[in-house]
Amino acid sequence: MGEWRDLDFRSPAGRGREWRQAVRGRFKWPLIVAAIALLGLALAVLRTPLSDWLWPETRLQALREQAAQALNEGKLTAPDGHGARELYEAALALDPDRSDARQGLAEVGAMALVQARQAIDGGHFDFARERLDLARELATPRDRVEALARRLREREAAHAGLDRLIAQAATARAQGRLDGAPDAALPLYLRVLELQPQRNDALEGRDDTLADLLQQARQALEHGELARGAQGIARVQAADPGHADLPDALSVLERHAEQRRREADQALRRQRLDLAVVAYRDLLAIQPGDEAAQRGLVAVANAHAALSERYAADFRFADAQTELDRARELAVDAPAVTLAHQHLDRARESRKRFEQEPPLARRQSLRRLLNEAAAAEQRGDLLTPPGDSAYDKLRAAQAIAPQDPAVRNAAARLLPAARRCFETELSGNRLVRASECLDARRALEGASAPVREAATRLAQRWIAVGAERLGAGELHAARSALDSARRLDPGATGLSELAARVQAAAAAN
Repeated sequence: MGEWRDLDFRSPAGRGREWRQAVRGRFKWPLIVAAIALLGLALAVLRTPLSDWLWPETRLQALREQAAQALNEGKLTAPDGHGARELYEAALALDPDRSDARQGLAEVGAMALVQARQAIDGGHFDFARERLDLARELATPRDRVEALARRLREREAAHAGLDRLIAQAATARAQGRLDGAPDAALPLYLRVLELQPQRNDALEGRDDTLADLLQQARQALEHGELARGAQGIARVQAADPGHADLPDALSVLERHAEQRRREADQALRRQRLDLAVVAYRDLLAIQPGDEAAQRGLVAVANAHAALSERYAADFRFADAQTELDRARELAVDAPAVTLAHQHLDRARESRKRFEQEPPLARRQSLRRLLNEAAAAEQRGDLLTPPGDSAYDKLRAAQAIAPQDPAVRNAAARLLPAARRCFETELSGNRLVRASECLDARRALEGASAPVREAATRLAQRWIAVGAERLGAGELHAARSALDSARRLDPGATGLSELAARVQAAAAAN
């Protein structure tokens, strides 16, 4: 009978419901506990942001209470965001329509004026100035702010003893101490005018001092001290842009700057490189963005690089390194400087190999190169093909024995051919080929006066080509011609005009 009682005659659906109820009962409390734990964790992590989201009015009320407390304590502003101004602005950000936050900011401005007045009475002028700035930023009525600002200036003037400052300034000017120190004439006059802008004796003293500074600047310009003269004029311009003598001084500065530019370009053409560097740097001291002066320094670097290559070809490695260092100081990334470095490395390696060869092998190599150079010259292969031309063979021989009489004779024989090559190609307006011939001339006779004159002539041709191409609307070709002319002679006549036209055309495109 016990076996029958253990049997379950309910339908399968009924048994399923009972099973689900049992499962729910078993897992109900653990799920509730887990949900409560997760909610507590979220509240612990999110805390204020979540409360702001759920109860924004509570957060606004807290900000207003904190702001009011900060205002009552006189803590009007604070970098950490807990000043009255910052707290009211935070409340306003949460609800821009709340007028109480705007009213709170107005009260902060009013309290700033109260604190400014107290600071003025107590002689704390810097703090008073800060509170006036705060009141202005909060749009406090202008008349109230400016009234206190005038009172501040009057109290500062009385405190500073302006009559004493005027006397000190006049003494400093009489002693020739015009500027450059706190007790010099100009800073003292400017201090007085900061406190009393309409004080006549201070205005007259300042104007006379500025006139003295301009006179000193003009004298510096006449003595060739361009940077010092420009600095003095800039000081006057900053103190009083409307000074009566300033336009004339600026004209004098511009005239001397143009003269210095011509001197720099001429020094570069004559290979007086140290003078060119000084002049170009003077121009950059006046105007750091002077592109023409920057290009001039690159051209000087190229000239030093060319000297380095010539010394390296003669195995004068110390001189070559000195010239390369000078080039790097001026334009370390210039292509000519990189090539000069590579040429010096190759010359050192060639010299090393040459010293390792037996004397007989050296003489044989030298004789072979000279014979090949002569054969190439007979064929008319002066510069081409690369590696097999008379010029290339001679350069290889110079690398082995630059002082050998046979090598020098070969160079002297090849030089007239290089000159004829240049003239022929230039007359035919084959400018790229003429440039190659000029490179050969430069390698054979150095940076001589005839080579510089030839470079100027070739630069003029490139300028003419650039102007023609620009007129035809071929901006890329015009810019290429401009760069070629600039490399040959940065001071060539018409170069700056072409550069301005190319720049204007590029801007228009």
